[in-house]
Amino acid sequence: MSTLRNKVQLIGNIGQEPVITMLESGKKVARLSLATNESYKNSDGEKQTNTYWHTLVAWGKTADIIEKYVDKGKEIAIEGKLNSRSYDDKEGNKRYVTEVVISELLLLGNKN
Repeated sequence: MSTLRNKVQLIGNIGQEPVITMLESGKKVARLSLATNESYKNSDGEKQTNTYWHTLVAWGKTADIIEKYVDKGKEIAIEGKLNSRSYDDKEGNKRYVTEVVISELLLLGNKN
């Protein structure tokens, strides 16, 4: 199991328009939300669907692609790694965030 590493693969739909930011350093960052669905049948045989929301972050050229081609509703596939961080909000409370940092992006279908 020494070959296991921090790797995430997701296919889903963009939940809202990506937020593109140009940092003072000149780097571009894209922040977006991705919805993935899981379907199963409950004990009564009825189909149930759970939707999970993921926070995604992309840098550089990947952020450029997202800015140009990715809109709300667009289906994408991504590969990346989980990243956890903390920060203090405006009220001084400690907040924790887990997000997927995108390393590979594949544009799939049209917007729904």
